[in-house]
Amino acid sequence: MPIKTENMPNTNKTFFEAEIDKIYESGPFSRQMYLQVRQSKHFMELYYMNKLELDDLANAAFLSRFHYVRVFKRMYGLTPRVYLRNLRLNKAKDLIKNGISITTVCFDIGYESPSTFSSVFKKCTGYSPKEYQQLHSAI
Repeated sequence: MPIKTENMPNTNKTFFEAEIDKIYESGPFSRQMYLQVRQSKHFMELYYMNKLELDDLANAAFLSRFHYVRVFKRMYGLTPRVYLRNLRLNKAKDLIKNGISITTVCFDIGYESPSTFSSVFKKCTGYSPKEYQQLHSAI
């Protein structure tokens, strides 16, 4: 049974979303739950720079916070919080490579504190933002 995506924006599906379609077709999620969680992921992709609360994302998907986390993780292999963090860090890497100041990048991707941004960036990439910037400005 193909999935009707009349409520979804017209975007090309990623490999992973196509795989999720296959998983959906085998029956672990209701059509409505699948669409709601997928829309919340799309919402994160559009508004990653804003303060997004887990409760708000779960409410938008009409699920409890805990059920939302379980379903999202089952669908995408990551918790919503980790997905959002990775999304922000990937945007930060692009901005830093383009010569944008680290403080500007921090606030543009949704962090409220440069020190928090720096520690998360270093933990996830192995480089401080400044080191990452120097590494990529030499290339």
